[in-house]
Amino acid sequence: MNLQTEKELVEQAKHDPHAFGKLYDVYYPKISQYIFRRIGNIQESQDITSEVFYKVMKGLRNFEWRNISFSSWVYKIATNEITNHYRQKKHTFLSLDFLFEKHHFELPDKTNIEQDFIAVEKTLADHQNFLFIQQLLQELPLNYQEILSLRFFEKKKIQEISEITGKNTNTIKSLISRGIQKLQVAFQNKKGGTYSTYLQPFRKNGVIKNKRK
Repeated sequence: MNLQTEKELVEQAKHDPHAFGKLYDVYYPKISQYIFRRIGNIQESQDITSEVFYKVMKGLRNFEWRNISFSSWVYKIATNEITNHYRQKKHTFLSLDFLFEKHHFELPDKTNIEQDFIAVEKTLADHQNFLFIQQLLQELPLNYQEILSLRFFEKKKIQEISEITGKNTNTIKSLISRGIQKLQVAFQNKKGGTYSTYLQPFRKNGVIKNKRK
């Protein structure tokens, strides 16, 4: 979907539930996988995703194409919900049934939604390297988690991350640099200083080189 088509669809979705359903179809896979990569738990990820799209729908009429793209706006909501999840474990989430039925358009097949999450979970479970780096990330402060995840797993540009997080680009670059250093230290503590292939997502981006003690 090109930018102009998305703009038109967003404007239409402010008044048309069917148009919102199209946006949901585009962004649900991206956001659900982003949340799962950050959380690592299928049920909690489902709950947070439901909350995200409820807030997207409720806030859509006030969204304006000014200082932030629609994509960054959705990721911003998701990032905030992840932060809230970590800060307050006890939280009542809205169901997808409520989200869709209350606003009068058809609920996607819940079986398919659950299968999507299960498929993601299985794929990641088959890649122990990712699970290991995910564990390392979750041990970092939240501001490093969100920046590194957006940069290296979601492939977001620095400017996009700035839109999503509200941080300036210099701060983001600094957090990336420091976050990588913290990951390297954590990796060395757990793996005895041998990088192996565990940090492959970061090595592909040129931030970690293959080396040994």
